[in-house]
Amino acid sequence: MKLNKPKFWDREKSLFSKFLLPLSFITQIIIWIKDKVIKPHSFNITIICIGNIYIGGTGKTPLSIFIANELKKNKKNPVIIKKFYKLHKDEHELIQNEYKNLILNKSRSQAINEAIERKFNVAILDDGFQDNAIFKNLSIICFNQKQLIGNGLVIPAGPLRENLSSLKKANIVIINGKRNEQFENKVLDLNKSLSIFYSNYKPLNIDRFLGKKIVAIAGIGNPTNFFNLLEDFKVNVVEKHEFPDHYEFSKSELTSIMENAKKNDYRILMTEKDYFRVKKFKLEDLDYLKVVLNINEKEKLIKKILENI
Repeated sequence: MKLNKPKFWDREKSLFSKFLLPLSFITQIIIWIKDKVIKPHSFNITIICIGNIYIGGTGKTPLSIFIANELKKNKKNPVIIKKFYKLHKDEHELIQNEYKNLILNKSRSQAINEAIERKFNVAILDDGFQDNAIFKNLSIICFNQKQLIGNGLVIPAGPLRENLSSLKKANIVIINGKRNEQFENKVLDLNKSLSIFYSNYKPLNIDRFLGKKIVAIAGIGNPTNFFNLLEDFKVNVVEKHEFPDHYEFSKSELTSIMENAKKNDYRILMTEKDYFRVKKFKLEDLDYLKVVLNINEKEKLIKKILENI
């Protein structure tokens, strides 16, 4: 069973973080060695990387889908590439439901070669910023405004896959949430050439849940973000069930939650990603929130991407 993300990762001062600092130091040494030893390989295809530094829950997959669809409108032939992990089937289905062209492989390099063979002209890597073996024409880094960089420490003392200074290798930062000038200044101090954009999620079926008592279920990178989104749109959430990212729900587990909800005339509401994981159970009373990603200054972002590829 997968473990939940440690709460202390998002707290500035924690004894747990201090205790784990020596291990984080080792992580940073390994990252430094990889940066020095592994040389990026160039491919005969444009590569856009949608990555993150904060581990999980930053919105890489929705952004990958959004950019793929926008590039398609601009006469490009993009494919989304994802490293294959068995537990990530929910994301695979989510992508294929919104954008058909997806290549899965345990090796990103092999997936890129397949994309070239199949005559795609843009490969969008859903994750892979830390993969030094691949040259990227453009790197876009996602943050969520609620967490940003957490306590600012590298795993296991904190939630960062590498130091924030790695943004020196990036071209664009997209922050999901409200504007944060302090964070903008922080990242621009590291890389003055960065372009910063903001995004948000717009629910499409929220009216169905207004005026109802809702039991919210989330097994994503940051479940709190889903709960906050519901509350921002005035959904009456009376019960919250938080699970780890890519959690494998059992039918009996969901049935138990549903039976308790039915007794109180509550409705069940999940994330779309969770729903793709459990729809095989064919439970009638499960519903999900359908959202779309909105990008502030969308045309400016797409122009920036096209200029760099």
